[in-house]
Amino acid sequence: MADSGDRFSLKGERAMSHGFVAQYAAEAALQTTGVAALDSSSVITFKEAMGVVHEGKGVKVIFHKENEEMVTITVFPVIFFGNIIPEVAWSIQERVKADVEKYTELIVDAVHVHVKGVTTREEVAQ
Repeated sequence: MADSGDRFSLKGERAMSHGFVAQYAAEAALQTTGVAALDSSSVITFKEAMGVVHEGKGVKVIFHKENEEMVTITVFPVIFFGNIIPEVAWSIQERVKADVEKYTELIVDAVHVHVKGVTTREEVAQ
C-alpha cells in the first residue's frame, strides 16, 4: 500500500484521501455567501511553515470506521460582519454536503460548522 494517505477498499479500488475530500469541502465552503475565509489550526500553520502542503485547510475530515464510504466533515469559517451566522452556517452545511457527495460519491453523515471569527471586508482587503 502506498503511504500517501490514500485508502483502499476491499475491492482493491482507490478510495478518497482525507486531503482530497477536505479540498472539495473547503472549496464549497469558500463559495458560500458570507464566508470570508477558512481558519486553519495552529498545527496546520506549523506544518505549512515547515514546507508541508496541506490541502483543504480549515476543514477536518473523519472517515467512519464501520463504513469507509461515510464521512463527517468539520468546517472552521470566518464570517463577514453583517451576515446572520446561523444562516451562513446552514448554507455551508448544505453546500459542503451536496458538493462532497456529488464529486466524491461518499456519504456525508454530518457537516459541523465551528465559526472561528467575524471580519469586515476592509480587514480582508488589507
